[in-house]
Amino acid sequence: MRYQGREVGVEGRVRLVMESALTARDRVGVQDFVLLENYTSEAAFIENLRRRFRESLIYTYIGSVLVSVNPYKELEIYSKQHMERYRGVSFYEISPHIYAVSDNTYRAMRTERKDQCILISGESGAGKTEASKKILLYYAVTCPANDHMASLGDCLLQSNPVLEAFGNAKTLRNDNSSRFGKYMDVQFDFRGAPVGGHILNYLLEKSRVVHQNHGERNFHIFYQLLDGGEDDLLRTLDLQRNPQNYQYLVKGNCPRVSSINDKNDWKAVRKALPIIGFTEEEVQELLNIIASVLHLGNTQFGEGEEGETHITTETPIRNLTMLLGVDGSALREALTHKKLIAKGEEMITPLNFEQAGSARDALAKAVYGRTFTWLVEKINQSLALKDEVYHSSKGSSVIGLLDIYGFEVLQHNSFEQFCINYCNEKLQQLFIELTLRSEQEEYETEGIAWETVQYFDNKIICDLIEEKHKGIISILDEECLRPGEACDVSFLEKLEDTLGGHAHFVTHKLANGKTRRVMSREEFRLLHYAGEVNYNVSGFLDKNNDLLYRNLKEVMCQSNNQILNQCFRREEVIDQKRPEMVRCLLFLSLSLSLSHPHSPPLFLSLTHTQSHKLSLFHILYFLSGPLQAATQFKNSLTKLMEILMSKEPSYVRCIKPNDAKQPGKFDEVLVRHQVKYLGLMENLRVRRAGFAYRRRFEAFLQRYKPLCPETWPNWHGRLADGVSTLVKHLGYKPEEYKLGRSKIFIRFPKTLFATEDALEAKKPAIVLTLQTEWRGYRERAKYQRIRRAVIVIQSAWRGMKARRRARRRRQAAELIRRFIKGFIYRHEEYCPENEYFLDHVRFSFLKRLRRNLPKSVLDKGWPVPPPSLTEASEHLRRMHMQNMMLKYCRSILPEWRKQLEQKVVASEIFKDQKDSYPRSVAKLFLGSRLENEQINLKVIQTLGSDKVQYGVPVTKYDRRGFKARPRQLLLTASSAVLVDKTKIKQRVDYAALRGISVSCLTDGMFVLHVHNEDNKQKGDAVLHCDHVMEVVTKLAMMAGRINHVNISQGSIRFAVARGKEGIIDFTRGSELKVAKGKRGHLLVTAPGFSST
Repeated sequence: MRYQGREVGVEGRVRLVMESALTARDRVGVQDFVLLENYTSEAAFIENLRRRFRESLIYTYIGSVLVSVNPYKELEIYSKQHMERYRGVSFYEISPHIYAVSDNTYRAMRTERKDQCILISGESGAGKTEASKKILLYYAVTCPANDHMASLGDCLLQSNPVLEAFGNAKTLRNDNSSRFGKYMDVQFDFRGAPVGGHILNYLLEKSRVVHQNHGERNFHIFYQLLDGGEDDLLRTLDLQRNPQNYQYLVKGNCPRVSSINDKNDWKAVRKALPIIGFTEEEVQELLNIIASVLHLGNTQFGEGEEGETHITTETPIRNLTMLLGVDGSALREALTHKKLIAKGEEMITPLNFEQAGSARDALAKAVYGRTFTWLVEKINQSLALKDEVYHSSKGSSVIGLLDIYGFEVLQHNSFEQFCINYCNEKLQQLFIELTLRSEQEEYETEGIAWETVQYFDNKIICDLIEEKHKGIISILDEECLRPGEACDVSFLEKLEDTLGGHAHFVTHKLANGKTRRVMSREEFRLLHYAGEVNYNVSGFLDKNNDLLYRNLKEVMCQSNNQILNQCFRREEVIDQKRPEMVRCLLFLSLSLSLSHPHSPPLFLSLTHTQSHKLSLFHILYFLSGPLQAATQFKNSLTKLMEILMSKEPSYVRCIKPNDAKQPGKFDEVLVRHQVKYLGLMENLRVRRAGFAYRRRFEAFLQRYKPLCPETWPNWHGRLADGVSTLVKHLGYKPEEYKLGRSKIFIRFPKTLFATEDALEAKKPAIVLTLQTEWRGYRERAKYQRIRRAVIVIQSAWRGMKARRRARRRRQAAELIRRFIKGFIYRHEEYCPENEYFLDHVRFSFLKRLRRNLPKSVLDKGWPVPPPSLTEASEHLRRMHMQNMMLKYCRSILPEWRKQLEQKVVASEIFKDQKDSYPRSVAKLFLGSRLENEQINLKVIQTLGSDKVQYGVPVTKYDRRGFKARPRQLLLTASSAVLVDKTKIKQRVDYAALRGISVSCLTDGMFVLHVHNEDNKQKGDAVLHCDHVMEVVTKLAMMAGRINHVNISQGSIRFAVARGKEGIIDFTRGSELKVAKGKRGHLLVTAPGFSST
């Protein structure tokens, strides 16, 4: 594998390699703990962590091991650009990152065709789960993919929220603590694309279902269901949103957590379940089980006078019957009684109050624990390889991902902490063994002599826990199975008798006086590789037995819930008859062995030592049915170790900087505690036992060649010779380095630091030389490029100009020829000979027309068209006029529109009919000739809702005598009203108005004709007004009598009374005069005026 010695960033800039940060080591520390000068000092180790944490550099190497410190804040280092930055780059060529480990593991799998695994460990809250998510996300984004592989990537990513909901909980140390161990295999095909996956889960903390410490919560799924579930769903499950209503959720007294949004998490879980292959029926049955656990916790018991136990709460039992599909009476019986089989006969005995509560809790734990196992298997089905080709293909490889609990030391350590720490002992043993093996293989590959490394071998502690017949787990199983009343205290006594002389085992009884003061009588102490841990034996036997009464199993086996049917199999109940017989034989055999030590054994020919009695015991034990919890965990751990041993491991060690989950806070005591329990100092010591720094020849030479004149700027010989020449020039002593076959090994960090400092001092001279050479080269190259470009441009431009000139001349000659020919044939029909000329004429006319279009409707001018465009010109003129008229009409304001409408009506009535019309055209019609104050208020009140729309002063002439009287003519929506100051003199409804008569002269006389049949009317009204055309136009429009306006050329007749008529005679004169004539007629003399 080639090391480039540089990193090309996403913007194309060249970034410095990992060693470049050594110049800033006083501020940000070293990126590899192996380079610590005082590598045996724990204080120096922690100070380096602190410096990097202060600069938000959360990742540091110990050789190939990645140490990650939880920043408790979002960092901008996980984008797709960062993934591309680490993709395909060698492990040590760029700053430490989880993506570097992911990519290095992936490339090792591809190139070496060997399975890999990544082991992630650390205490709760250190960021293990987040680290595993980042690794899966890296593979989902960067690996080759098609539609199936994209779907698999979605399943891998979407399995996280589901597993977190069912397997994670809020603890005192972490709001999203994984309460189970998880090992995931991701299978890749020969192209490096993910094609399948498989998950193994370890030691789910089932006790959390029924009990939580103060400040902690149950598993997330319960709170997500209550907070985010739809109302219809909760009604179906008979659940309420308040977690305080459920006994299994109130013990921690922590229903809400500020950093957790249960409603959003519920949406994420519901979205994820269909993606990973759950049907709606399976989701509903799964939620039924979750709800049933809550109802089971609310099941309460009472105690009768004779000590018998009965159920006091019927609602939870009824809900359990419905949700689990079991027989209610059988469930009641199973919760208050237990079934025993003796001599082939079944016996049912009642449970006391405490036993009934324990049975209920055991059922809740078993239901939830087995459902979780089913859930993991269901996810495995969605991740399994779908293509049979890959199953038999030798081209597929696997990357394993182990997200396991770290070493735990709590104030109260019980069975769970014992199993967790046992797991960490095994992992530490594996880690040291594989690290030493890896180191030894690298030394042998490079031809470097291997030096024996002194380290603490924790095999003695692993044997103390897991050794057959003598280990703690074996003793625990024996105590759980032996006849008689076994208890936690008797288990502790058995440990003291069997392991009393072991150097790593201490109890209160075996300890010295100083140790006894800090240990209770129910505790034993193990001296782990990471330190001393006290374990309280209370509950060890119950948790190891994980006892669930047979009749409760029988009830669950009969459930209609398909998930529970798969979790509780009928064979399990049937097989339990055999263990009872074996236990009886076991008791009989032990009795015979103890009472008759010289008699032959019952089943096997054994000698009579204690070890042989234990052998018999264990033979019978393994025939007695399901294994105990600790043994199951030990067997699972053994299989896990076999899996990990078959793969090439990579390690991620996660550290929590503080308990308050605050960004930027570094608790030195807490960090030192984790450094110790993670075994990081031991790891560093093993890694530094030989050489602190190693690099391939090409990477080392590429970086440091400027320090030697013979290797700068380029070395043309063998790489090994070049490195040898370089280190001799630098003055390396023989004990400071070794040259392997492809790598240089440097023993002391100070040697590397001195080389790095020399390079830093040399950089200004190197930069100056490079700048000088580069500028000269760049200017010469620029001149040559410009000269070549100028020649090319000149040649191309001259040719283009000549071709363009010739083309224009040809086009001009052709154009003139066509134009002349068209002029000759211009009077012919449209043909090829004249088409160009005629088209030119038309085009010229249209251009001239465009420049000379009329600007208003009054402009009647229009260019003269050629003969061929006469008809088209007329169409265009008409269209243009219509367009101008349309624009003009659209531009008229509403008040002007009304004015024009009135003027149009006036034109229709009076144009060429009345002499005074031409003068009235320029005068605007007013909305009213009377102000509101001029109309008497009493008249307005009399009119009521009939509002005055127009008013004008008029002169009324009596029908008899023709006496002139001043009046106001008011036009409303329905009538014309004549008003004398405060009194309405005459009201003419528009319906009663027959017509309006005016003369053709310039006078202002007009007559309102009314129907004679109308008794309310006294006769026609004879009126005079200075604005006669305005009044008549408005009245005609409002009354709808436009066609009933009569313009008389001589006299006007009007009705005086019933059957009587009056006549108005009109003559021309010098001035306007209205008087009674000799014949009793009304004589009106109107002045004339010239048309000018």
